[in-house]
Amino acid sequence: MIVIGVDGMDPGFLERHWRDLPNLAKLRERGWFARLGTTTPPQSPVAWSSFITGLDPAEHGIFDFVERDPQTMQPFSSLGVTEESPFRLPLGPYRIPLRSARVRTRRHGQPFWDVLSDHGIPVMIVRLPVNYPPSRAGDELAGMGTPDLRGSEGTFTYFTDDPGETPRAVDGGLILKTALSNGHAELSVEGPSNSLRSDSRPVHAVLSIDVDPDKPFATISSGIAQGVIGQGEWSGWLPLDFPLIDHLARVHGMVRVFAKQLHPGFEIYVSPVNADPAAPALPISTPASFSRDIAQEIGRYSTLGIPEDTAALRQGVFDMREYLTAARLTVSDERALLIESLRRFESGLLVFYFSSVDQNSHILWGQHELELLDFYRSVDQAIGDVKLRAPSAQLLIMSDHGFAPFDRAVHLNAWLRDQGLLAERDGKIDWTRTRAYALGLNGLYLNLAGREKFGIIHQGAESRALGDLLRNKLLDFRDPAGDRAVVETVTPVHAPAFANTAPDWIVGYTPGYRASWQTALGEVPSVEIEDNIDAWIADHCINAQDVPGVLLAAQPIRLPDPRLTDLPATILRMFGVAPPPEMHGRSIF
Repeated sequence: MIVIGVDGMDPGFLERHWRDLPNLAKLRERGWFARLGTTTPPQSPVAWSSFITGLDPAEHGIFDFVERDPQTMQPFSSLGVTEESPFRLPLGPYRIPLRSARVRTRRHGQPFWDVLSDHGIPVMIVRLPVNYPPSRAGDELAGMGTPDLRGSEGTFTYFTDDPGETPRAVDGGLILKTALSNGHAELSVEGPSNSLRSDSRPVHAVLSIDVDPDKPFATISSGIAQGVIGQGEWSGWLPLDFPLIDHLARVHGMVRVFAKQLHPGFEIYVSPVNADPAAPALPISTPASFSRDIAQEIGRYSTLGIPEDTAALRQGVFDMREYLTAARLTVSDERALLIESLRRFESGLLVFYFSSVDQNSHILWGQHELELLDFYRSVDQAIGDVKLRAPSAQLLIMSDHGFAPFDRAVHLNAWLRDQGLLAERDGKIDWTRTRAYALGLNGLYLNLAGREKFGIIHQGAESRALGDLLRNKLLDFRDPAGDRAVVETVTPVHAPAFANTAPDWIVGYTPGYRASWQTALGEVPSVEIEDNIDAWIADHCINAQDVPGVLLAAQPIRLPDPRLTDLPATILRMFGVAPPPEMHGRSIF
């Protein structure tokens, strides 16, 4: 069986373009097409966690991209955590760990393919989100949640001699001033923090670049590999070494370089530093040799969890043409990975994930239909590859959610302030007078005594009354333009293990609206709602019923309302394996 997961594939978009997507259209004609119910909230880490485990968010414990520690009130990523060894041997400026750091997922629940593996069924899981580090079964390559070597979701570096630019950190990147000297520059690329040093200062690697004095070409060298790059062109993957202890310990990474301008100015984009699959510094595959074996066959490929650099477009480093060129490089990596996966696949289960439709929908939806269709076409062509190379395999195509426009940004904490539910002092939240607050893209929390660090609301009658008040006010919350900003609110009935982390309410925004970027980090702007003027023009972190996913199968689906949580149980039963008791999904066939 082969399952193709296409993040963000929208059923409405498919229905507008069947004629342009022949392989998907043929599967619909000969098999079945349905809308697939997503999770509440319909966020990728939440939805893919439900697909992986067959559990609802209240059971697997992933509720948002961004969650918070109630004891510090600080936000954190839900995608994973690295735990350094507390036991270290001091040695001059170094602290030598007595055991390795451990990376663990925050997701609870057993991946359904582990159950298959326990029954002797081969499994191959390629680039699936929220599977970093990969689970223990079969051959696995991690996807969304895999950081760059800086530990971020992806930080680019932009080197420029533009006198109008100032060195600074921006969301998703660093802008640095660099001047050529006799056509030469040494570009210092920041890598990981040196966990072996007591000051944990970051280590750097150097890219050397020599620009032709007359022609728009340059030679670029990483010290390990070199090549020639023309203005407006991309390099291949360049390996980089980041020294931790001179001549003794180093970390391997890799970057792609874009020569935005070589003459008359100098502008160089360097991608986030990916873990090198040929020599991974991060636990990106199971077994550890799997990523290396693939690299030996197809060359280096992106390992970053979200490889499309939408931040570079949003910060003005890329224009749309440059962004699309970069995004197509990711498609090429995905296609090569798929072909190699199909070559290796002989029996059992293959699950393969495509990110390109989701990330490009955020940028192109509703305004660049033909450009977005190109990315859908690339997936359609990949389905053709699957059918050609594995004609006897049972084929299932699914997505985690659909898409909607993002026209208006909701500053939910500003609304709470104006409702008298959140208080400020000296430009910061005054927790001693705050009754409720928002954080994450759909989360709303009560400031509970005994849970939050400065909680003032008591659980019981007081919290229930406040919850009822909040729900009624949210459903009456209107944009000054006249539209309702919120369609639905949901209270997750969570397992006791998540009593401190689960939001008290999940806010289902009306299509066209979404929580602002500031809300996601718990900030309180001055206005409640404003136009979204960001390059990120579409989203799905809204009311779940308005952004269903897609389900395409080679045989009729008997359920009128299939849901993501039905798929793991269905797949297990198709292999003759009984789902575990906690997996309560129905069979779709």
